[in-house]
Amino acid sequence: MRLLFVGDVTGKVGRRMARAHLSALKQKHGVDVCVINGENAAGGFGINNAHVDELLDAGADVITSGNHIWNRKETADFILREPRLLRPGNYPPRTPGKGVFILESGKGRLAVLNLMGRVFMPPIECPFREADDLIRRVGQETKMIMVDFHAEATSEKVAMGWHLDGRVSAVFGTHTHIQTADERVLPQGTAFITDVGMTGPRNSIIGMKTEVVLDKFISGLPRRFEVAGGEGQLNGALVEIAPDTGKALSIERVQVLEGER
Repeated sequence: MRLLFVGDVTGKVGRRMARAHLSALKQKHGVDVCVINGENAAGGFGINNAHVDELLDAGADVITSGNHIWNRKETADFILREPRLLRPGNYPPRTPGKGVFILESGKGRLAVLNLMGRVFMPPIECPFREADDLIRRVGQETKMIMVDFHAEATSEKVAMGWHLDGRVSAVFGTHTHIQTADERVLPQGTAFITDVGMTGPRNSIIGMKTEVVLDKFISGLPRRFEVAGGEGQLNGALVEIAPDTGKALSIERVQVLEGER
């Protein structure tokens, strides 16, 4: 199975990049399943129903999220009707939505797990214990399991990779919007990358207008961040998985820069 995971889609530019390039990427790489983190799709903060439909139409099979999933108040309602939109599974049990989705593909079942870190992030239940619980549950249905671990601290993301090595097919870090160059298959067969990066405005500070973010850093005053425009980029990672074992065979970074060949 060839799995394409696309990093945090941010604002209008991110959605445009997904629409413009996902189909060609899937054809070029023979992708069987495409998963997208879409939690920044609506103006850089959250996701609405129309944007969920837009990303699914663009080629996503499942949409994951993170700490901005509740920025749009309507999400708590429509997430109950759209099982392909996930929220981190380590939210409290009464939180709307689910943190796992099992999809059928021509190469077999793939379980998509969504978790969120706790270091420098909002209070939430332990992602490591939740990962153990979810894997015990979905492991009865498939050996192919991927995890979107939405976390701030690189150490916490690397720790999750080692914690799950040999028990899942891939661990993709998200949230920091900067694609890291540490992609590898860990010793027990789990593909890992600390952060897959961002799909959104290229000339920005993690998707936001540079002048606004710079002013906040320099002046120390609070500023309302605004999503940037202009040329886009698409970041992600491609993993090949052996369906019989669930082990990763390879991982490579994916990057598309608007205006470049």
